[in-house]
Amino acid sequence: MVALCWMDLVGDMAPWTKTRKNIWYYFDHRRRQHQCTQPQTGLAEETTQTISSNMASSHCNISPIIPIFVSFLLVVSSVSPVHSSQTDPPANQTFRPGEELEKLKMVRDHLQKINKPPLKTIQSPDGDLIDCVLSHLQPAFDHPLLRGQKPLDPPERPIGHNPTGAVSEDYQLWSFSGETCPEGTIPIRRTNEEDVLRASSIQRFGRKARRHVRRDSSSNGHEHAVGYVTGDQYYGAKASINVWAPRVANQYEFSLSQMWVISGSFGDDLNTIEAGWQVSPELYGDNYPRFFTYWTTDAYQATGCYNLLCSGFVQTNSRIAIGAAISPTSSYKGGQFDISLLVWKDPKHGNWWLEFGSGVLVGYWPAFLFTHLRNHASMVQFGGEVVNTRPSGFHTLTQMGSGHFAGEGFGKASYFRNLQVVDWDNSLIPLSNLRVLADHPNCYDIQGGINNVWGNYFYYGGPGRNVRCP
Repeated sequence: MVALCWMDLVGDMAPWTKTRKNIWYYFDHRRRQHQCTQPQTGLAEETTQTISSNMASSHCNISPIIPIFVSFLLVVSSVSPVHSSQTDPPANQTFRPGEELEKLKMVRDHLQKINKPPLKTIQSPDGDLIDCVLSHLQPAFDHPLLRGQKPLDPPERPIGHNPTGAVSEDYQLWSFSGETCPEGTIPIRRTNEEDVLRASSIQRFGRKARRHVRRDSSSNGHEHAVGYVTGDQYYGAKASINVWAPRVANQYEFSLSQMWVISGSFGDDLNTIEAGWQVSPELYGDNYPRFFTYWTTDAYQATGCYNLLCSGFVQTNSRIAIGAAISPTSSYKGGQFDISLLVWKDPKHGNWWLEFGSGVLVGYWPAFLFTHLRNHASMVQFGGEVVNTRPSGFHTLTQMGSGHFAGEGFGKASYFRNLQVVDWDNSLIPLSNLRVLADHPNCYDIQGGINNVWGNYFYYGGPGRNVRCP
């Protein structure tokens, strides 16, 4: 759908706007929010009047219990351990060649396990190597319950979802080379020794932090600005997520924007399916925003991983590389770009499928991986998260979203739009009770709304350390 206008934070729709260079802008919500064309003035005015007359304010009041409940959830959805910002080795550290050689051998053994033999390798402009691996040899099929199988055929899409199936659009840097993976293969970002050595251990590489869950999120180093729904049975979720390249202050911090599909008791049996974009120098070794997935069935203890770094997620697509850099990204007061993500439960087989962009099926999480999510989700959450290591005793300068507060609105603050869930009848429906929560609003905040073009939406993010967030 093409919207001939844009939206500011309070819900007013501004008509076509002319720049100093006499270029008119409108926004194509199918892929980029920023395009250039000459408008038909009458149509733009009619659209503006129609949308303005149908605006509605959001309901963001939160019951006293919900913030505690969500804070409890947010802690277990943490992405990486909080490290000291001190990088110098201890004075008494001794170099032991035997131990280093043994560690290097373990790293290489692990790489041999997760890096599958490619039919073809593509060099990405950002330095990544993308291996084209035969689909039946991908890491998922190392799982005992998948060994010897092949990827399933595409499932029935949710009712009310009308994808274009446009797979020709380039969403990732590696595809700019003009090369593609052959049919029957999938693109996998190659993991190197440096990637593994940045992790706290080989066993924890590619996994989220494992630690005791507390009810407060004020001192664990993870800070959030999220919208969520709970209190019903959910069979999927969809959102369009604005993509930026936020600054991350050091290797042991990250900034992400994602959606969570969640079930369980929020104890050791927590099940989650997650997808979005993240900037994580520790995981990837750079500051590019990258498309990622995650799953766990035991609150991030022993199951699950990012992307294809363990057996679990089955990829079916030859054009999207999970873990690869997203391009283009949005710019302040400039072009805006977002990605649409849909996760839903196949009514026939019970697997959870992932769609990226305009109808491109990426793959699925087999139902047998989960316990509670074999049935349905009990909460869906959307939003941003950062790690704050408090370098030098001050709040981090790591940005969330665009690095600007929600109040700045379109073109300046990052957003989620067209938030929907999948119900028991496999139908995509609007959210009925979106609530928003920021646990450190002086550092990163969130403001929600609803209108006829974006449906349920919110702006979120912030700069981190500032005069109100020392």
